[in-house]
Amino acid sequence: MSKIVVTGGCGYIGSHTIVDLIQNGFDVVCLDNLVRGKRSQLDCIRAITGVEIPFYEVDMCDRAALSSAFEAIGSVVGVIHFAALKSVPESVEKPEWYMQNNMLALQNLVETMLAKQIHHLVFSSSCAVYGNPAVLPVTEECPFSAPTSPYAASKQAGELFLKQVITQNAAFHCSILRYFNPIGAHPSGLIGENPDSATTNLLPLILKVAMGEQPCLFVNGDDYETPDGTAIRDYVHVCDVAHAHVLAYKALLDSSKKTLQIYNLGSEKGYSVLEMIHAFEAVNGVKIPYQVSKRRAGDPAAIYADASKAKKDLNWLPLNGLIEMLGTAWQWAKK
Repeated sequence: MSKIVVTGGCGYIGSHTIVDLIQNGFDVVCLDNLVRGKRSQLDCIRAITGVEIPFYEVDMCDRAALSSAFEAIGSVVGVIHFAALKSVPESVEKPEWYMQNNMLALQNLVETMLAKQIHHLVFSSSCAVYGNPAVLPVTEECPFSAPTSPYAASKQAGELFLKQVITQNAAFHCSILRYFNPIGAHPSGLIGENPDSATTNLLPLILKVAMGEQPCLFVNGDDYETPDGTAIRDYVHVCDVAHAHVLAYKALLDSSKKTLQIYNLGSEKGYSVLEMIHAFEAVNGVKIPYQVSKRRAGDPAAIYADASKAKKDLNWLPLNGLIEMLGTAWQWAKK
């Protein structure tokens, strides 16, 4: 049977996508270098699905090792590529590492795929490519602006590289998914996000306060031009993001589609920082003390997606609302 390879499959979104792929009847192989992903995720995937998937520990920056892994796997039809470093603060501290790792891994992957005549790729990108957009909601036609971090720059560079590959290889088909703040966890409570200690993402910080790991949450600015003065962001459940990758991969297998598709994934509704705090308290019955601090440099007042293209082309709908996002995140954190 032809296989689909998921790189970074031991990570947050990768593990949820593997579960969705298995539940949709795909034969999945996982590649991960375990720098950030945890091999124990594979045990959790097996507990959820009843399937033990093949795993290869591979540094994708090592072209020879990557090629050997694909040789061992055998017949592969396509790849969903998550493997990348993704911490914004860390990328600011180590920009060369981020650009080299994220771009070299992608380059090696594409070269390996072309050499083995594998022509279907779903690329995990980010709304970070938009920088600080001038128009809301953000559509796929929104031009790139100056990247706000080396992480964002690496995603911009990855997308531009793939566009060049497709220009030169008519048989190569690619979907690029740009998502807006995936949160939550699998409803089983067995897989979820393990954020790095330097994360600046809102929900992991709320969870730290809820777990008693820090005394209060610092709200970065309450003087934005928003209804309650705090910044607004778009959140989408990780299971909905995972399913979008499955739908995008299925669409790639339809040769009538264009060789390149780009989709935003978001709830299309922004939530402010204070809304997120109060919603978490209401959903989970946990008080979140907070203090207002200064704005962070470069933070826009609001960013939220126009995801109508994914809904139209892929028949994708985010099925989980804020209650599910915050409830499953807390269930996972407690475990």
